[in-house]
Amino acid sequence: QVQLVESGGALVQAGGSLRLSCAASGYVFNRYAMAWFRQAPGKEREFVAAITWSSDRTRYADSAKDRFTISRDNAKNTVYLQMNSLKPEDTAVYYCARHDLMYSDLAHLSYGSWGQGTRVTVSS
Repeated sequence: QVQLVESGGALVQAGGSLRLSCAASGYVFNRYAMAWFRQAPGKEREFVAAITWSSDRTRYADSAKDRFTISRDNAKNTVYLQMNSLKPEDTAVYYCARHDLMYSDLAHLSYGSWGQGTRVTVSS
């Protein structure tokens, strides 16, 4: 079955950087788009970034543009989220997710497989 395991969350000061990783297994990784979502305390889960199966396209939430970069290494079955210039409002549990359809574009937020999340705390 699909398994997604996030890592890299930590406590960091505002202005700092973190790189999150998500190791995937149980399916053919290079056939599916991947995404990162986050959920802050008391808020709904929100989309952060996505990348196609071939890395030819990416998509970002406005809050992530120019600060976060999503990438993937299909040889390692891993997707990454590089986060720079972190702000206290980036504090959340970050989840990686797999798109429901093979070879999909990023037009629809249809992600049905999730990891357990990794916590990011940004102090002011």
